[in-house]
Amino acid sequence: MFDAYTREQFRLSYAEAWVKHLAGSPLTPLEALISDVIGAHPQYQGIVSDVNAALSLEPDVGGAENPFLHMSLHLAVREQLCIDRPPGVLDLHRQLQAKCGDSHGAEHALMEALGEALWQAQRSGLPPDEKLYLSLVRGRL
Repeated sequence: MFDAYTREQFRLSYAEAWVKHLAGSPLTPLEALISDVIGAHPQYQGIVSDVNAALSLEPDVGGAENPFLHMSLHLAVREQLCIDRPPGVLDLHRQLQAKCGDSHGAEHALMEALGEALWQAQRSGLPPDEKLYLSLVRGRL
């Protein structure tokens, strides 16, 4: 859905969803998902509450985490869980949740594996490998 967005449009969608959430305005289903992820990350709420800060943020290349990448990985993982794609990821999430003690920690474990699988795909020039991803997830159990 976000593939045709510019960086600014993408970040603005996060800021607008959060502002609408705070105002108690009706949210689209995507805005509700975004707001839920932002709500789970108080450390990023100040950034998305300030449109100028959101648009101008330049995370260090080897330093500070990119909050928009982090939150987007949460959205990606949640979408995978909704449709159990790749097959088995929902069960692995349940196992990680038991190990980590909560869903947020389990999502982080999935995100780390997803990030590594995407990095491997980018390096190889091939599509992401679902088997590798699931194997990386299993390694976090």
